[in-house]
Amino acid sequence: MAWNEPGGGNSNNQDPWGGRRGGDRKGPPDLDEAFRKLQESLNGLFGGGKRRGDEQRSGSGGGLSLLVIGLGLLAAIWLYSAIYVVDEQEQAVVLRFGKYYKTVGPGLNFYFPPIDKKYQENVTRERAYSKQGQMLTEDENIIEVPLTVQYKISNLQDFVLNVDQPELSLQQATDSAVRHVVGSTAMDQVLTQGRELMASEVKERLQSFMDTYRTGITVTQVNLQSAAAPREVQEAFDDVIRAREDEQREKNLAETYANGVVPEARGQAQRLLEDASGYRDEVVARAQGEADRFSKLLTEYHKAPEVTRERLYLETMQEMMNNTSKVLVTSDKGQNNLLYLPLDKMIDSRGASGSAAPSASAGAVGGSDLGTRISADLQQRDLRSRETR
Repeated sequence: MAWNEPGGGNSNNQDPWGGRRGGDRKGPPDLDEAFRKLQESLNGLFGGGKRRGDEQRSGSGGGLSLLVIGLGLLAAIWLYSAIYVVDEQEQAVVLRFGKYYKTVGPGLNFYFPPIDKKYQENVTRERAYSKQGQMLTEDENIIEVPLTVQYKISNLQDFVLNVDQPELSLQQATDSAVRHVVGSTAMDQVLTQGRELMASEVKERLQSFMDTYRTGITVTQVNLQSAAAPREVQEAFDDVIRAREDEQREKNLAETYANGVVPEARGQAQRLLEDASGYRDEVVARAQGEADRFSKLLTEYHKAPEVTRERLYLETMQEMMNNTSKVLVTSDKGQNNLLYLPLDKMIDSRGASGSAAPSASAGAVGGSDLGTRISADLQQRDLRSRETR
């Protein structure tokens, strides 16, 4: 039997919670009473007066108050979501009814959701992503090329509105640009000193793609890391690299040798040129001096022919006698001439060089015999002259 049915077994008229009606209750509080107290407090807050005994008006006033509370909460939530702050490094694009409305700079801003929709991004931060893949070079070799692309957002409006996923488009454009550049470059250039030029070409081509798509992205740097061959052919590539290093080492040795020999040869050639130039200047100057001397002597000869002729003869004989080892002695009275040969000086002059020692000895012997014959001839001439007298 229910606890509130007439004639129930509960003679004490108690509710199931164990408390008496009108007495102290030990169970949960009455929900109607709790709502009633909340409505009274809200009515007092908003200035609405009501009679405590009018239950119907109290119920309708309570529903209105709950509606006001709900609307207030919704307004607070909307206001909280409508106010936003843009940092110094950020920008925000606001769309109204799905159409571009404005671009907002740093500061405290306000928009009207859900009519408006905003996209807020950091436009100064450098972003980067890495990529690696196997590619075919111009000479039909497969290599793995890892690279890193650094970029930032330069136009937030284009970044938000023109492309659905601009960063994904950037990655796909990077793959296309790298494959185009690697496919037009030989393997040696990719593996060695051609990486910087390739990185510059990839950056230029990638930026061209981004500008064509109007993604609002600026590529700041492309770092093309050391390319390598696939693991299946890595040993063969290592042999090629070692051979290339040997070639470079031999070139360095050859350049070192050339740097040591070529300057020396150039110095010797320059010295020979300077000697030849000096000899030429000397010969020309001597010739000019002789010509000037002859011109002056000719002038003097026209003035005094006999004196000039005698002086020239004496100077010539003096120069000739200085270069000969033979001495001719004459007498002042017109007697017979006496030829004197200084054999000791002739022997000394011929024995000055060690290689000519045998010839000097032979010359000395020949000179002695010649002197003996000349002395005997002179004596015979002297005797004949005396007999004639």
